[in-house]
Amino acid sequence: PIETIAQEVSTKCENHKFALLQTYVYHDIVKEKGFPIKRKVFIYEICQAKTAALMLTSNPEFSIFMPCKIALYEDEGKTIISTMNMEIMLNAVKSNPDLYTEAISLFGKLKLLMTSLSEV
Repeated sequence: PIETIAQEVSTKCENHKFALLQTYVYHDIVKEKGFPIKRKVFIYEICQAKTAALMLTSNPEFSIFMPCKIALYEDEGKTIISTMNMEIMLNAVKSNPDLYTEAISLFGKLKLLMTSLSEV
């Protein structure tokens, strides 16, 4: 169930060398604003500082996409784990080999993190 996965996010982030910066229990947030929803939605902001520093130094315009986010939500009885597709950003930084290599590595680690969460 989604709650079991949500309880493991912090540990899994640590295991994959991501800092967990913020957790949003979005179904509670919108309920408190007077708009209850039937599904559970969790959003996590995570970061790898080395890649973030390279990105902010080289391409500060991408700061709007930072930090990385993972979403957990329920859909038709299934738990979905998702993130942004980083392909456009990766293509935009190809001219900076150090940043590109680091960003490719980060995206790979992010996918591994998501896979490990799906196995909980």
